[in-house]
Amino acid sequence: MDEGETPLLPDSLVYQIFLSLGPADVLAAGLACRQWQAVSRDECLWREQFYRYYQVARDVPRHPAATSWFEEFRRLYDAVPCVEVQTLREHTDQVLHLSFSHSGYQFASCSKDCTVKIWNNDPTISLLHSADMRPYNWSYTQFSQFNQDDSLLLASGVFLGPHNSSSGEIAVISLDTFALLSRVRNKPYDVFGCWLTDTSLISGNLHRIGDITSCSVLWLNNAFQDVESENVNVVKRLFKIQNLNASTIRTVMVADCSRFDSPDLLLDAGAPGTDSSRVFDLGSDGEDEESDPGPARAKGLRRLLDGFLEGRAQPPLPESTLETKVAKLLAQGHTKPPEQGRAAAGNKLLIFTTGCLTYSPHQIGIKQILPHQMTTAGPVLGEGRGSDAFFDALDHVIDVHGHIIGMGLSPDNRYLYVNSRAWPSGSVVADPMQPPPIAEEIDLLVFDLKTMREVKRALRAHRAYTPNDECFFIFLDVSRDFVASGAEDRHGYIWDRHYNICLAKLRHEDVVNSVVFSPQEQELLLTASDDATIKAWRSPRTVRVLQAPRPRPRPFFSWFASQKH
Repeated sequence: MDEGETPLLPDSLVYQIFLSLGPADVLAAGLACRQWQAVSRDECLWREQFYRYYQVARDVPRHPAATSWFEEFRRLYDAVPCVEVQTLREHTDQVLHLSFSHSGYQFASCSKDCTVKIWNNDPTISLLHSADMRPYNWSYTQFSQFNQDDSLLLASGVFLGPHNSSSGEIAVISLDTFALLSRVRNKPYDVFGCWLTDTSLISGNLHRIGDITSCSVLWLNNAFQDVESENVNVVKRLFKIQNLNASTIRTVMVADCSRFDSPDLLLDAGAPGTDSSRVFDLGSDGEDEESDPGPARAKGLRRLLDGFLEGRAQPPLPESTLETKVAKLLAQGHTKPPEQGRAAAGNKLLIFTTGCLTYSPHQIGIKQILPHQMTTAGPVLGEGRGSDAFFDALDHVIDVHGHIIGMGLSPDNRYLYVNSRAWPSGSVVADPMQPPPIAEEIDLLVFDLKTMREVKRALRAHRAYTPNDECFFIFLDVSRDFVASGAEDRHGYIWDRHYNICLAKLRHEDVVNSVVFSPQEQELLLTASDDATIKAWRSPRTVRVLQAPRPRPRPFFSWFASQKH
């Protein structure tokens, strides 16, 4: 400005100059004078800065909760937990899983050192308790979950045994006394287990029927199993589900339909019914494309089976294929049909990984849990079902055409995020014991449990390298605005849920197995790694607040004396 405070350059020219600068230079230039300060806060300027800096597609609108483009730019720059503030080294082996209490005051960790550790989440994190599970014949601990009122901790582990053993156990630990309250068998161990109510948990069991055919039974267990009365049930069968082609049910979790309150996510993967949108098919097994193949297929199977048994025909199929077809035939008419329609607000959804083509988990199964099923009271061992209903049909199934290695729910339980390593396009599973090769790149898929459709483009950046038969679970977590995941490339990753952009890479020295946001403070993230450490990450904004010098309180009498003068 000249001596008369008249701008030497018009605002439009200053604006054009600022467009050529980066965000930091714009803010620095804004300190020069009042005119430049005003231009440096221009909404159109920061809209351009936002799309250019974060490389967001121009057709993506601003987050509906954002008040301005400048504030939205600052949120993604300043509120992402990407600053390492503490490294915890109390574990002596690979750390496999982390879970927060609902209050955010505590968290738990599981490790190959066979301990479950419970931590106080203060500004400086400290160890509160460590439970050694080796006396119970555990090989290692793999998963934990706090119940809704944070009074109990579910801890899941793997039994000692042969390399191919699949047996595990779930333990319930009191968070008041740290006493072990109960133990429940869990098979296969990668069912993990989960809470259904504050005092009841879900476990699994597996029964072999043939070489590649089995059935999974999901049990509802009372967390307190020292009930003296013989008339009180402590366990009840929830569902019995047939498994084909060496598949099993794994990774169970529960979504509460009454919590669906978030707005629709943008960036739909495709319009309803288009090929780009995976659709949950009610009662489908994801294998047959015919609308109603049941009667015709049943007759064909019966003719094939009758001819084979009577010696009139040699099976033109491999034994594994014949076993699968016979199992399907025997299950027809002996399976309880799926619940019709979408989940009601009072119900809960049981979600798990499964499959129909191979042992590799390539499908997500969903089964409604009705209110009367949420207690161990009532008929035991499935006595309430009809005598012919041996199995329960799934309500919804989705095939991701790849190996599922992680799942997580949004805070309101409406959106399901899935880590998947894709199969090659057009690949066909000819042998259930030889699934297709899987991609190194991990796709993070998003499904809306309210509409039962896939939404948003897949999030990408993280990678994994192990083959099908060595592939392991990589836990992810979702907060209000962000989604985070581990990876085998020695990093954790954070994306923005609205803009679908990767915001941060969090470095470790080995595979990152698990990530978890504080449920009360999404600017705090924990990561767990094969390097035997847990790292705490906070946002730059939070770090500044915690490190800011606190003013010393002025003594009351000193202040009072100054007022008298």
